[in-house]
Amino acid sequence: MSDTVIRVENLGKKYIIGHQQQERYTALRDVLAHKAKGITQLFNPKSKIQNPKSEEFWALKDVSFEVKQGDRIGIIGRNGAGKSTLLKVLSRITEPTEGRISIKGRVASLLEVGTGFHPELTGRENIYLNGAILGMGKVEIRRKFDEIVAFAEVEKFLDTPVKRYSSGMYVRLAFAVAAHLEPEILIVDEVLAVGDAQFQKKCLGKLEDVGKDGRTVLFVSHQMATVTQLCRNAIWLDRGEILLHGEANHVVSQYLSSGLSDKPVVVFEEKATEDLSFTKISLLNHNGEPNGELDVRFPFFIQLDYVVRKPLKNIEMSVRIKASDDIPVFTTISSDCSGYEPMKEPGLYTSTIEVPKLFLMPGMYTLTCAAFEFGKCVYSHHQNVMKFSIAETGTNVAKYNHHRDIGVVLVHLPWIENRCKTAVSNRA
Repeated sequence: MSDTVIRVENLGKKYIIGHQQQERYTALRDVLAHKAKGITQLFNPKSKIQNPKSEEFWALKDVSFEVKQGDRIGIIGRNGAGKSTLLKVLSRITEPTEGRISIKGRVASLLEVGTGFHPELTGRENIYLNGAILGMGKVEIRRKFDEIVAFAEVEKFLDTPVKRYSSGMYVRLAFAVAAHLEPEILIVDEVLAVGDAQFQKKCLGKLEDVGKDGRTVLFVSHQMATVTQLCRNAIWLDRGEILLHGEANHVVSQYLSSGLSDKPVVVFEEKATEDLSFTKISLLNHNGEPNGELDVRFPFFIQLDYVVRKPLKNIEMSVRIKASDDIPVFTTISSDCSGYEPMKEPGLYTSTIEVPKLFLMPGMYTLTCAAFEFGKCVYSHHQNVMKFSIAETGTNVAKYNHHRDIGVVLVHLPWIENRCKTAVSNRA
């Protein structure tokens, strides 16, 4: 007997996008022109094609994969890649346009905050309602009821209509119901981002338990650390098509090094009037490829290309990295306290800075660069010229992600430990 619980073959989902022409007002000539156009289209139907009022959009195209029983699959990709559409089709919320889906087992979906909840019913009533929707009997729901309530931490509000719940309370209760009523297949979109760090950790632990129990999990997330921690395999979607399907660490690594981030290379217009000017700034990953989304596990490089048009001395270059809240993280200067170059002759130059691995905490950063002679003049300066991100991919750094008070850099310093010779007496 096959252990395949989900089989997707040549799946496609098409939407029709309508286009409305915006007009500030309608004059008599516009009405006459519209009527004349309608008469023309009666005799020449092809003229309709030239100005279509709608177009086809394929959210999914030729998607095929299989999921084994007990597998945990992460689905990754940028916004608009088709991740949520895929989950909705698998959850039977929307019909596919083409292709075939075969699912064995009971499916529970957690796609949006409060999906399946009736706002006028209380939390208690919605637990029974959701259980019934999932095909559970009243006895089975009652057996799991206390465990669901304890996990969701909504005891005080159990008899309050859920329309008065916060988004976090909605998610806690919805996840608790979906995970504890023992569906064979659990489909989760990135609704866990609504909860706090402690709740997210508890949810991930529950999802791991679900997988260990032999049940199947499909999980969409933009948090690569969550995908590598939770999932064995991953599917990378791009523009509705599968680019890669395989082992989670490999797929995540390929996704992060795909070079699809915005502006990893910035080119400047040359200004012949300036004695020194930057021509290009590049952000390179550990493979030397331009990329604005970098893996915390590997070093990366900042490359500065510049031109010198006349002999200059005492030149210093600087690169400053700021966190997303515009707080400077560090500044590196080319002179490095070792003195200045005596003279920089005219020509084209390239300077490269290596930022070590496991140094910047995962998050968003901006880059500023400058060339100057200290205390005299600034030759070239580009403020916040480039934005980039450091992605956590399942390293030991992950446990510190929600503790920003420890800083934005992790510095690996030598720790020397000596055991004292004085014996410690055992207390009775």
